Amino acid sequence: MIQIISGVKGKGKTKFLLQKVNDAVKTATGNIVYLDKNNKHMYELSNKVRLINVKDFPIDNYDAFLGFICGLISQDHDLEAMYLDSFLTIACVSDEYIGYVLTQLDKISTAFDTDFVLSISEDANNLPDEFRENIIISL
Repeated sequence: MIQIISGVKGKGKTKFLLQKVNDAVKTATGNIVYLDKNNKHMYELSNKVRLINVKDFPIDNYDAFLGFICGLISQDHDLEAMYLDSFLTIACVSDEYIGYVLTQLDKISTAFDTDFVLSISEDANNLPDEFRENIIISL
């Protein structure tokens, strides 16, 4: 399952995402990973959440990012959920490929029973129609 937190930059998406991941870890039966573009939020996350700074890895396009996601899932069979902050930045996705990358993530989610919660700096009206039902909050 994919859940989307949308809104323009500076509206509080990260704060909402951090609260959501910290609440989820209380009832999680598997592992949880938080992907970000830096380590800035390290001390705001529960110590049970693994923070990964995507910028530490040579990811420069969305195909490399999708391969990175598959690699994380393949090495951790207990991975329950992934929280992705600044999705468009860490995934190297331009506006015209958002739908394609979200479709691929949805396929990965279904195949490996891993949930994705994404923070996307985009107005909800600009997201592909087929993913508007996945928006849990629009700021």
